[in-house]
Amino acid sequence: MNIIGVSAFFHDAACCLLQNGILKYAAEEERFTRRKADASAPIHAMKYCLREAGLSITDIDCLAYYEDPSKKLARQIWSGILGHPGELLGSVSPGHVETQIREVLGYQGQIKYVDHHLSHSASSFYFSGFRESAVFTVDGVGEWATTTYGVGNAKGVKIFEEVDFPDSLGLLYSTITSYLGFGVNDGEYKVMGLAPYGAPGYVKQMRRLVQMEAGGKYKLDMRYFDFLAGICMYSPELAELFGRPPRMEDAEMEQFHMDIAKSLQVVLEEILLEKARYLHDCTGMENLCMAGGVALNCVANGKVLKHGPFKQLFVQPAANDAGGCMGAAAYAYVDLTGESMPVEKMKHVYLGPAYTNNDIKKFLAPTNIIYTDCTGDPDRLCTLTAEKIKEGKVIGWFQGRMEFGPRSLGARSILADPRHPSMRERINAMVKKREGFRPFAPAVIEHRAAEYFDLDHPSPFMLETCQMIADVSLPAITHVDGSARVQTVNPHTNPRFYALLEAFDRITGCPILLNTSFNIKGEPIVCNIEDAMKCFITTDIDCLVIGDFIISREENSLELLQFLLMHERSIYSTLNHNVYTFV
Repeated sequence: MNIIGVSAFFHDAACCLLQNGILKYAAEEERFTRRKADASAPIHAMKYCLREAGLSITDIDCLAYYEDPSKKLARQIWSGILGHPGELLGSVSPGHVETQIREVLGYQGQIKYVDHHLSHSASSFYFSGFRESAVFTVDGVGEWATTTYGVGNAKGVKIFEEVDFPDSLGLLYSTITSYLGFGVNDGEYKVMGLAPYGAPGYVKQMRRLVQMEAGGKYKLDMRYFDFLAGICMYSPELAELFGRPPRMEDAEMEQFHMDIAKSLQVVLEEILLEKARYLHDCTGMENLCMAGGVALNCVANGKVLKHGPFKQLFVQPAANDAGGCMGAAAYAYVDLTGESMPVEKMKHVYLGPAYTNNDIKKFLAPTNIIYTDCTGDPDRLCTLTAEKIKEGKVIGWFQGRMEFGPRSLGARSILADPRHPSMRERINAMVKKREGFRPFAPAVIEHRAAEYFDLDHPSPFMLETCQMIADVSLPAITHVDGSARVQTVNPHTNPRFYALLEAFDRITGCPILLNTSFNIKGEPIVCNIEDAMKCFITTDIDCLVIGDFIISREENSLELLQFLLMHERSIYSTLNHNVYTFV
């Protein structure tokens, strides 16, 4: 059975293909269109999935969509969003989704609508490898639900309690994100990265924003919020509560802002821990699956596992809306076939496009770009690359299938030496072109991780933080509070990245590399060869290692400039940075 899963028309549109219950391919639409968080119908992502599987659209048995448009419309009408200036009823009507599926995606077969939080829940449980688990989903809002409590077992996934809009931990976090001058739906992870620089001096005020209730319930104090109006996330009372006006986007980052971020993180962790304990009391289960955008807060995830009652935690690596396509497809498969999903833990997310050496050679052939060809000799490729990293070079690493989800995990990555004291500042300023407080993640050989980090289990998806414990200096990947967001790498899921880590270990005695996403601020992670070349050329990356080829900037300065002039492309963003995109 071939099932296409689709998430779209909100943000982070994506498509996946499930064949007989096995996830084969998945990709976000933004990677193809180059529009950050592209919400449009994922036609490019769907074409990719079909092409790789050798299928046509008529071979698809069902298209599963990640929410119920009718329920969503009811919530939008209730909140008054259809009365906003310039809003078109047709763009949010229940029939709009089907029209897009039929006319834009070209699919005429069976459509199955799966509730948003069921899609999130299924995206975690069905790929966790657990035979039974409690399921905890927390995000901004789906149709009505913002937080749900459920269970997954052989009978499927079931939600037994929920918190409804407008009470939402995701919207609480997004409101403070906006107050701190960052973009909503885009800057929440910046707030998480800023928090360790602050002190929890505003926890008392932050707790006033949300009132805890019995069981799984809580309520926002709506005096401090204005997102129902669709113009701004917060009301003037929020600024009065904290005693300072909102920060403008380009304004100086002060200690006050860091303290607000820290206080928010503390309160979020308190609430998640309390509600996780409640969920454990209800289910008595040892395993926990988390999903939804809030589950991308890797700091909170680590606290829930370390201080909560559950023995094991699984967070699906595309826990945001993009991953909802996976859950919708899996839920539809179980519902349509009456069979269980395979009980197997997701091992990797290398589910996107790949390019061969012939593709790369063909792309480079019309240029004068000089490169080192290591075809047929991967050991030489990894050794040469490791030596360049030891010399202080920043590497663009483009290998194999692109990752699905928001993290680069050694397929589309920027790599550097974690021991270099100025490397983090250099990459933030000259390569990523982003805020200097933002941390970078370490990628470490899996069986060596416990030597350096307080981590006793694999962490392949960068979804947990832990403390650095080794008596060595790794300033480029250690955050100000001594924590790190670790990716463990084994030879089975990404043999080439593992081989590079081994080569670097042989040369330096350090089995760790700095790993960050291969993109610059405001752009999606690179997808194809041209994207990689343009990001390489327009940043301060020293070398591009693409397939079996190494391209060095110092050998190609004029040739790279000529290439850039030949391949001009504009990048646009579709995000509304002022208010959560409910439509």
